[in-house]
Amino acid sequence: MKKDFYLTRYALIIKKLESAPATYSQLEDYLLNSFEFQDADIKSYSIRTLQRDIREISNLFNLSIHNKKKGDNRYYIESRPMMEVDEYNQKLLESFQVSNALNNHPDFANFIFFESRKPSGAENFYDLFFAIRNKRIVLFEHYNFKNKLMTSRKVHPLALKESKDRWYLIAIDTKDKALKSFGLDRINYLDVMPQKFREKYKYNFREHFKNAFGVMNLTEQNPQKIVLKCSRHQGEYIRSFPLHLSQKENKETPEDIYFEFFLHPTYDFMQEILSYGKEVRVLEPISLVEDIKKHLQESLNNYFED
Repeated sequence: MKKDFYLTRYALIIKKLESAPATYSQLEDYLLNSFEFQDADIKSYSIRTLQRDIREISNLFNLSIHNKKKGDNRYYIESRPMMEVDEYNQKLLESFQVSNALNNHPDFANFIFFESRKPSGAENFYDLFFAIRNKRIVLFEHYNFKNKLMTSRKVHPLALKESKDRWYLIAIDTKDKALKSFGLDRINYLDVMPQKFREKYKYNFREHFKNAFGVMNLTEQNPQKIVLKCSRHQGEYIRSFPLHLSQKENKETPEDIYFEFFLHPTYDFMQEILSYGKEVRVLEPISLVEDIKKHLQESLNNYFED
């Protein structure tokens, strides 16, 4: 068994047991007939390897897999992690599967094509992760696109958040004690200090971002019910790849699909809706409808200037 193949095995085992309990023989048959095993030219999978994999899956993903000793001897997932942890597990599994495909096949560049737009800043990710876990004070220079200024910052780092393929540091700015977000792609000269901050912040970021779309400041708005009317063509895409965890499907007709959300109507969300053009229309709330109309009118006016 190839040593660098274990992450793919974990992903396949979880995928199989999430669909239904399975005996060792059924798991073995599923794995050996998978394209991943065929591509790696792996011909066997022992019960001892399965038992070791189950232990490692439990340690890595907090998934408890057991065997029904009585009866049919099927393996099954006994318990699942919290919803937020499960989200991370899914992302990890996806990353493992992609990484394994790339690592095992040097010719991947002929078949797999990545998005060419790659924001910078990832090089600071682990340093900031370390600073958050160890409550270290952080210094850096940050560039503001709006006022085109580079400013020095001293912050207490609290969390990292992803939004539209960009990463943001969520931190307390010591200058005004305000909670702010800083794009990692605009951070320069990062310095993690040896000193720790003693303040105990009580933010629950899981709740803080529960009704958020993006990383905009949420203190000035309350979450609201938002209703969208989508063309069937665009609605199918939104149905298969939800815009937000709160997304619910209200109704559908032969021509349209209606979705409901409960979130902050931030500028980020408005930009997302505008990106769909005529395929998506906001029905509620009226305030967001008016904001959309104003933005569209201003955009149209740009084409009649000069």
